[in-house]
Amino acid sequence: QVQLVESGGGSVQAGGSLRLSCAASVYTYSDYCMGWFRQAPGKEREGVVALFTGGGSIDYADSVKGRFTISQDKAKNTLSLQMNGLKPEDTAMYYCAADNPPCTVVASGTLEYNYWGQGTQVTVSS
Repeated sequence: QVQLVESGGGSVQAGGSLRLSCAASVYTYSDYCMGWFRQAPGKEREGVVALFTGGGSIDYADSVKGRFTISQDKAKNTLSLQMNGLKPEDTAMYYCAADNPPCTVVASGTLEYNYWGQGTQVTVSS
């Protein structure tokens, strides 16, 4: 059973930084597509960034390019998202997700990944 547990959310002022972490049991099995998604109240889910844990391309949403960086530490079974230059429009619940291959590495909110965490709230004030 794949388990994903997010942490690291919080409240910051615009321009600040946060680092989200996802403790992922997937790393003990094989390679997966993984990513971060977000959803603000009253809005559709948005893909933030996606990658394949076995390597290859990383896809960032245009809205976060140059500000957010995804990384993984397989030894610690952790997927992280470093968020710099945060803006009020980044306020949302952030979710870590994973999918079995064959899978799609695209930062899209319409992706139906198989496994999802409970989410961690990020709030950015102006």
